[in-house]
Amino acid sequence: MLTRFALALALLLPTAAFANQEKETACALQGDMVAQIQQARLDRVSKAKVVPKLMAANPSWPASVETAMPGLVNWIYEQRRRDLRNVALGPAVQQQCLDNWDQIKQLSGS
Repeated sequence: MLTRFALALALLLPTAAFANQEKETACALQGDMVAQIQQARLDRVSKAKVVPKLMAANPSWPASVETAMPGLVNWIYEQRRRDLRNVALGPAVQQQCLDNWDQIKQLSGS
């Protein structure tokens, strides 16, 4: 499941946001985004406020990732909070990104 999610995530995220980034940087950003969305869900931040809150809290994130975040927010907010307490999605997504980098780049046309 996570492999398909990592590939879908890579296709959701604007290629331009990662065009000049190395694999480790891009995958770390993806993992960080997912981890912070997961934490927002656990902290009971309303779904509508997650994207603006995280973008404001992370000014170093490329502005173009904002367009991908609603898909991530929807996916994570579909999960029960009790299930999210027992899993670390950020590191898992980061590792999946690293493991599948060549395939992700091929699918995104980069």
